[in-house]
Amino acid sequence: MVDFLSNHSLYVVLFVALVVWLGVFFYMMRIEKKLKVLEGQRNR
Repeated sequence: MVDFLSNHSLYVVLFVALVVWLGVFFYMMRIEKKLKVLEGQRNR
């Protein structure tokens, strides 16, 4: 396992970056959904 990480560190960095970006994307989607609910309550 350590041998794989040391030889393929670029893949590890790309995987971590992908996970972070997916987390940001889903967080933004959740915020958008909550914002639409609040806007709907305000416009009544």
